Amino acid sequence: MDMEDIKPLDVELKTLLAKVEAILFTMGEAVEIRRIAEAVGHDEDTVRNCVTALSDRYRDESFGVQIIELDGSFQMCTKPDMYETLVKIASVPKKHILTDVLLETLSIVAYKQPITKVEIEAIRGVNSEHSVNKLLEYGLIEEVGRKNVPGRPCLFGTTEEFLRHFGISSIEELPTITPEKMEEFKSEAEDEMQLKLDI
Repeated sequence: MDMEDIKPLDVELKTLLAKVEAILFTMGEAVEIRRIAEAVGHDEDTVRNCVTALSDRYRDESFGVQIIELDGSFQMCTKPDMYETLVKIASVPKKHILTDVLLETLSIVAYKQPITKVEIEAIRGVNSEHSVNKLLEYGLIEEVGRKNVPGRPCLFGTTEEFLRHFGISSIEELPTITPEKMEEFKSEAEDEMQLKLDI
């Protein structure tokens, strides 16, 4: 069966092909014909014909993927000549999105460091665990020690990546922030938390 042989009115067959294609794409690993047949509610021969039709279609140079057979199972994967392109895209640094909440938390760390999570939360007025964890994940803040109090909580400070990200060479280059601005941050955070509670 060839893709070109499928008549436009043969909606059922086209739907079946789409289902088989979706299964192979989503699984990302070799799938037995039996499992595919059970999932789409058709016999194995029909499903095998669908896989063959899809495989023939992907042989065209305009596609970057292919379907291969592995010990009686089928898998959708990248064509070997695409590997070089994939390596290039994989090596591109991920762009981290800094939301208003993350920027607020980051500014508190930058201006008050070294600072504990509890102290950050006291300023923001809301739980900041997610924000702190995200900033750690992005490499913008790091643990810089332990506070000498009961429980010895972690102290956080900014990193070299933070300086690179904002185009400054040291913390001293940060613009001056007034106590009033810090209170504004706290007020905005409280409004945000109240909005979440009202939803």
